[in-house]
Amino acid sequence: MQSTELAIRFMLQLAIILGVCRLVGFLARKIGQPQVVGEMIAGVVLGPTLLGLVSPGLEQQIFTKGVSMSILYASSQVGLLLYMFLIGLEFDTNLIRQRLRSAISVSLAGILTPLVLGSLLTLMLIRQPNLFGRSVGLAEAMLFLGAGIAITAFPMLARIIFERGLAGTSLGTLALAAGSTDDAISWCILAVVLAIFKQNASIALMAVVGGALYAIVILTIGRSLLSILGKQAERLGGITGPMLAIVLMLIMFCGWLTDTIGIYAIFGGFILGVAMPRGLFAGYLKRTLEPLVTNFMLPLFFVYSGLNTSLNLINSWLLWGLATLILIAAIFGKGVACWLAALLNKEPQREALAIGSLMNARGLMELILLNIGLQQGVISQTLFSMLVLMAIVTTLIASPIFELVYGRQTTWAKVEKDVTEMKPAVAAEIEA
Repeated sequence: MQSTELAIRFMLQLAIILGVCRLVGFLARKIGQPQVVGEMIAGVVLGPTLLGLVSPGLEQQIFTKGVSMSILYASSQVGLLLYMFLIGLEFDTNLIRQRLRSAISVSLAGILTPLVLGSLLTLMLIRQPNLFGRSVGLAEAMLFLGAGIAITAFPMLARIIFERGLAGTSLGTLALAAGSTDDAISWCILAVVLAIFKQNASIALMAVVGGALYAIVILTIGRSLLSILGKQAERLGGITGPMLAIVLMLIMFCGWLTDTIGIYAIFGGFILGVAMPRGLFAGYLKRTLEPLVTNFMLPLFFVYSGLNTSLNLINSWLLWGLATLILIAAIFGKGVACWLAALLNKEPQREALAIGSLMNARGLMELILLNIGLQQGVISQTLFSMLVLMAIVTTLIASPIFELVYGRQTTWAKVEKDVTEMKPAVAAEIEA
């Protein structure tokens, strides 16, 4: 396929992806779901589950296998990296220190329980053909499934917290701290799985040690150097084109670096975002990048995941029964376990239930982990589809449960926060 033809096909893919994601996202918001849920479903709609079933020829014509899909994959990874940078840009490290004890308890419950349940499930799943890769052993399968159940939709969790005006509150602090800790541990487990799978201990060692060194350097020396950009932005009253170019270059370099050492590009972007200067500089970066990333680039990742998802592969009562067991284990392993852990730490019942519902959502982070497992040959496309179904369902039920147990309070919390943020601006206008 020639370069010009590839470019034209990619433009058509982009137009279809953005249109379907916007439509399904609009419908999702109408029933009280976040945009991200609609985009997850849109990915499945455009894949073999629906479009491929209704019109397989059309699906193959639009999303031709080979170089065309490679371009879509590469573009989706860039969007994912930029999105995780924006999440890091909004993340307040003081939140973890404020609620360290409760966060550790909830996080441990959300890791250990899924590992136990995932191990028990694996004993059943590994007996079935074509679910795990041929060379995957019992230990790798147990760890991978445990990590898949343990992971939390941290970007979605963060977005719900900030949209509801709960940043800095007891609930928001605890949920963000526990969610970020869970995801960090889950990615370390994935590094160990890949190391065992490839029979190379240096992969896990490089991932854990290299990742720790990267985080330490970026959050200390890197943060000091980056503060120069923040001071420059304060002096100029905004960010210039060259400053934005430097930030984008750093994001891409950090993504490459962390992917090279084995902890994957997204955490390179996230840690860099955490280290960025706050205030005017961070505000300008967010306003500049967020509309393009969330509305244009991130939907590419959801659709790419959907193109690898075929619920038609779950084609027997046995497979549907196993998929249901995975879903039940996921809900008990995260939602119920984190709720009970919060209660044991004397959190109020409403907050404990809200934390359990938020921690149970898997969303984007689950899809990232599953795509890595599929690409590395740890799981088959059938098990991939089962786990994507689990990710969609647990993400779908998160918002309704959260609104049911905590919704009315969050409305007033957001109103109070908005009023507080408006006061300085109003005072400045009066003075002017």
